[in-house]
Order: sequence, then C-alpha cells, then structure tokens
Amino acid sequence: MFRNASRVAMVVLGSAALAATAALPAGADGHHRHTPQRWRSAVVLGPIQYDSPGRDDRSNRSLNAEWVTVRNTGRTPINLKGWSLSDKSGHAYRFGNLRLAGHSQVRVHTGHGQDNRWEVYQDRRNYVWDNDHDHATLRNDHRRVVDEVRWGHGHRR
Repeated sequence: MFRNASRVAMVVLGSAALAATAALPAGADGHHRHTPQRWRSAVVLGPIQYDSPGRDDRSNRSLNAEWVTVRNTGRTPINLKGWSLSDKSGHAYRFGNLRLAGHSQVRVHTGHGQDNRWEVYQDRRNYVWDNDHDHATLRNDHRRVVDEVRWGHGHRR
C-alpha cells in the first residue's frame, strides 16, 4: 500500500515539474529564447529587433530599426552606469549614467540619435546583430552576465 502511494506521489510530482517546464515561454517574440540567467537581476533583456525591416542600406534610419530592449522588472530604480550589451563578435555598448526606473525599459538602437531615458543609441555606422545567428549578452557593472538571448542556427525560432 505504501509502495503504491509513493509511486503515485512520484508520478504526480514528476508531472507537475514537467508541466511547469512546458509553461515557460520560449521568447518574447518567438524568434529567440533566453538562456538561463547566470546572475540574478531584476534587469533583463526584452524584445529584440535584430533584423532591421526593409533593405539593409546602412542608413541611420535602417540602423536604428535594429534594437535591443533592456527591462527593469523590479520596483526599485537601477543605474545602468558601467553595464554593457554585447554580441557574439564582441561589439559592446557600455551604458552611461542611465537610471532605469522600476517596471520600465530602455531601447538600445544601433545607429545615431539623442539619448533619453527610453531610448539610447550606440552611434554605430554598421549593423551589430547578425540576422542568422547571434546572441545579445547583458552584463552588470561587475561584468557578471545577467541575461543572454540567442537566436539562429541550433535555437528554436
């Protein structure tokens, strides 16, 4: 009797764990997925537009249509000074003195523009994010990886 009860309990626990795993989202827009966070932080990567719509003509408009969202999911404001956002090739954007309010986000554009608290610009003349296979890595001011999003070959789309 106890043996059957423990088997039933194991099956129920295993099913619950499987259901919880299946309920996790693959990515905010279905085109990428988050890898496990290596350092717990309220600041995470949100939606990413790695493939600029239209022709890739390297115009500032086209470059700025390529962006990464950084979100503060917590209630407490966080200063992103010294944090960095990089791709697999090592192109890195280092945040200046940017206070990200609780439950807010900032969009990091590739091209040129006027920084404000909702949008910042890397001031680049070339695209950063590879459309076919790349990843965005967010590091805090201690260089710890707090979030990473991968897309392309070998990753679910």
